[in-house]
Amino acid sequence: MLKNPAETKQAKGPTELGGALRRRRKELGLTMQQVADHAGLSVGFISQVERGLTAPSLSSLVSLSEALDTHISRFLDQPDGSERVTRQTSRTAYSIEGPEEESAARYERVSSHFDGSQLHSVVVHEPPGHRSEPISHRGEEMFFILAGELTVEIEGKAYLLRVGDSIHFDSRRVHSSWNHTSGVTTMLWCGTMDIFGEAPDPIHKTGPGERVDTSQNQRETS
Repeated sequence: MLKNPAETKQAKGPTELGGALRRRRKELGLTMQQVADHAGLSVGFISQVERGLTAPSLSSLVSLSEALDTHISRFLDQPDGSERVTRQTSRTAYSIEGPEEESAARYERVSSHFDGSQLHSVVVHEPPGHRSEPISHRGEEMFFILAGELTVEIEGKAYLLRVGDSIHFDSRRVHSSWNHTSGVTTMLWCGTMDIFGEAPDPIHKTGPGERVDTSQNQRETS
């Protein structure tokens, strides 16, 4: 259940977030291509994000943060994982774009954090027409549709998921999603990607000199 705006965590918004990402990249003396290679995203998409034309998905923001050697908390405030049990009526929904943006995807944290934990999970609410940018990163993930429908594309192959359907895949394969319906689609996302920035050495972090193939990450949305 989505909470009203007063119960939603505040976000930087695309313009402020884009500026913060650009400043950090320049601090490190990195080109957009270098960041794209590390994050598994396209240069075109990173350019749009830095100019405030679009906001990244949660997984993309995590990848960008790692490429910029910066903790994700610098760019996004997320609920902590101190509670082992979460309640639908008390979870806080949050967004990267801000609660005033009706087109923004919203998240609810449902996984906790403890020593050795490797599973991370959120309930994702994707508004009508919402598209996530193509991305490739280490790890694995699973979507389980709770309400609505979702089109998931993995390396050019589209899968239509309805309520009760799931998909589990290797995150190194270029993937994206699209809510092709006229209503909100809600899904449970589970994965090994450290979307909360809590693991000491995230599983999807690239090693020294290792590049993520972005050759197929050319279809971006504005």
